[in-house]
Amino acid sequence: MRRLRDILREEGIQPRKSLGQCFLGDEGVIRGIVQKARIGAGETVIEIGAGVGLMTEAIARQAGRVVAVEIDPALVRVLERRLGAFRNVEIVAADILRCDLPSLIGTGGGSEKVKIVGNIPYHLSSPILFMMLAQKRLIAEMILMFQKEVADRLLAPPGTKAYGILSVVMDMYAEMQPEIEVPPECFFPPPRIRSTVLTFRMRSRPKCPMRRETSFLPVVKAAFAHRRKTLFNNLRQTGWLDLSEEDLHNRLAASGIDPRRRAETLTPEEYALLTDVLTTNKYS
Repeated sequence: MRRLRDILREEGIQPRKSLGQCFLGDEGVIRGIVQKARIGAGETVIEIGAGVGLMTEAIARQAGRVVAVEIDPALVRVLERRLGAFRNVEIVAADILRCDLPSLIGTGGGSEKVKIVGNIPYHLSSPILFMMLAQKRLIAEMILMFQKEVADRLLAPPGTKAYGILSVVMDMYAEMQPEIEVPPECFFPPPRIRSTVLTFRMRSRPKCPMRRETSFLPVVKAAFAHRRKTLFNNLRQTGWLDLSEEDLHNRLAASGIDPRRRAETLTPEEYALLTDVLTTNKYS
């Protein structure tokens, strides 16, 4: 933590609450994250929220290429001063949610998939994950830190209160593994919550085959629209589905999924089946 505090003091940096800034300063945790990322010498790594560059340095010593994305102009200037000696580091001054991932990878990424690493702003966890899912074909692994409550939701099994849209969708497209529990004192300023580092190893194909995979996420979102309502009632109110109540009932009956069930009781496998049942003509 001393090194982080020294850099912040020397650079005159104050954490900005508006950006959710809590800087990771524990070098043991940083080493642990980089170790879990299993970075090869020829790999491209995109770091989300590079901060003052402590983790960027550690990644750059192992990776072939690092693209460090940072939204705060003051921190971008710090990164440019501190990381100038690393010829394999590219600093991008941008909001990750406004970035085009293929453009970030560029020609330097070759045909290999990239790794995503970051201590991401906790209030942006869901938007960042949905963004990465949209570009999953470009990603080999993600090693990301979350608020422990969010990590618990991602890992939650069916039938629990924590189980939700991201639990279903991330399990369909990635193998998730909790790696490191991080207490508040590892950050400056210390947050009021504990944090968890998760590894996502992206699947080469969905966990379950689907005839109309593009409809999978919309179906899951529709099913979870109102957690206290039944599956049938939530799907019935979905405008884009364009099915009569009778047709919807018949399709659910053909699938063997009880229309009285609630969204949190269905497994990812059942959601894959539900997607095909609702969006194709072959449902019996």
